[in-house]
Amino acid sequence: MDRAPITFQPPPWLRNPHAQTLWPKLFRRRPDLALLRERLELADSDFLDLAWAAHASGPVVLMLPGLEGDLHSHYALPVMATLRQSGLQPVFMHLRGCSGEPNRLPRSYHSGAVEDLDEVLSLLRDSGRPVAAAIGFSLGGNLLLRYLGMAGATSQLRAAMAVSVPFVLADASRRLEQGGSRLYQQYLITPLKRSYQLKFQTIPSPLRVDLDQIRTLREYDEHITAPLNGFAGADDYYARCSSIGYLAAITTPTLILHSTDDPFMYPHNVPRADQVGSGVRLAIQEHGGHVGFIEGRFPWQTSCLIDRLALAFFHEHLPADFAVS
Repeated sequence: MDRAPITFQPPPWLRNPHAQTLWPKLFRRRPDLALLRERLELADSDFLDLAWAAHASGPVVLMLPGLEGDLHSHYALPVMATLRQSGLQPVFMHLRGCSGEPNRLPRSYHSGAVEDLDEVLSLLRDSGRPVAAAIGFSLGGNLLLRYLGMAGATSQLRAAMAVSVPFVLADASRRLEQGGSRLYQQYLITPLKRSYQLKFQTIPSPLRVDLDQIRTLREYDEHITAPLNGFAGADDYYARCSSIGYLAAITTPTLILHSTDDPFMYPHNVPRADQVGSGVRLAIQEHGGHVGFIEGRFPWQTSCLIDRLALAFFHEHLPADFAVS
């Protein structure tokens, strides 16, 4: 990839961070992409579901979604289609309980569950389908960066990209309680509660919790995420799983795309060059919102910086047997 600064100029009608965040969710076209479903049985007797782009070949690229993300997330099918059209083999990894069926165990997914990612990479490698690269969005990006920092030189990946990452989880939860960002908190809390209720209709919950009393993401993490996953509380969970403390150990070629106007984070949480490892390239933008980065002169003719950078970065670091379009 060209080492010159990455230029991103949002159109005048999409310079606001909330517009960048919401526009792709509301208006970005989802391509009609044929998918192949696969269930992976995990060592702890739980499962994870994958969705492969059908009729694809080339290096495998694993996609990690954000909080409660699935194939309906605005970035999922467009990015998969872009990767497939360029000779890559995208596969979407649903986090535990996010594929439309509750997972079997009381534990849930969370921002630092690197053991799930590592097991998926190993299962695919052992079945003759090694993952060459990964791209993570929001929570999935935090998970990916934490894995890369913990794995160091032993990482199973040859390249990675992380988009709109909540590098400091405690600050992200605090930011979502302020101003217009409270809209996103409510948007996230509702499906989280619904998933909790759905799972514990079929298995007994180890927790005694009143969902009606949970109004913030921090409260959800304090009373549900943390105890279900072996953390002492939200503070313990945030401290141990924030990716900011792992960036310096990353040696795998990794591109981090983030905007300083991301309404899920504070500008001061964006990592500096002296906080990241030798493999990391920072692509920090002034605009872009949260997993937005929409560009284009007219609303009916737009493109996405995420797609463009992913293709260029993976072309640079993966075998040169796929074409960049």
